[in-house]
Amino acid sequence: MGKPASISEPIIEALYCQALVLADDVRAAFDLAPARNCGEDADLVQLALSCEGLRTTTRVMHVLAWLLNHRAYFAGDLSEFQLRRHGKLPPDRPSDPKNLAILEPPTCELIIETEELHGRIARLDRAWRDDFAMEPSAVHRLRERLGRAMGMS
Repeated sequence: MGKPASISEPIIEALYCQALVLADDVRAAFDLAPARNCGEDADLVQLALSCEGLRTTTRVMHVLAWLLNHRAYFAGDLSEFQLRRHGKLPPDRPSDPKNLAILEPPTCELIIETEELHGRIARLDRAWRDDFAMEPSAVHRLRERLGRAMGMS
C-alpha cells in the first residue's frame, strides 16, 4: 500500500468554503438580540445559547484560522516550518449535553455539524503532523549513510 497523499490545496479550499458557510449559520443561530423564549425556562435557554454560542463560535474560528494558515502556505505566504510551528489546531471543547437538551433541534444540529467539522480538521492535522514526525531527521540519515560507508550497518 502506498503512502497517503498529503493535504492538498483543493481539500483546503473545499473545507474553507464549508467552514465559511457554517460560520455564517452560527452567527445567525446565536444572534442573541431578540429574546426567542419568554416562558419559564427563558433564562436557562438564554444561558445555554450564550454558552454554546461561545463554544461553537470559538470552534469555527479555530477551524477557519487553521484553514487560513494552510491557504497562506499554498499561496506561498508561509513556509512549511512556519505552518508547522504556528498552524496547529487547538483542541475542541465539546458542547454540554445539558445545554443541548434544552436548545432547539436545528441549533443542536448546527452545533454537532461544527463539532464534526472540527473533528475532521483535527484528524487531518494529526495525520499531517504524524507524517512529518515520522520522516527521519537529517542527522539520522547522515548516521545511516556514515554507517553504510563504514560497513557498520
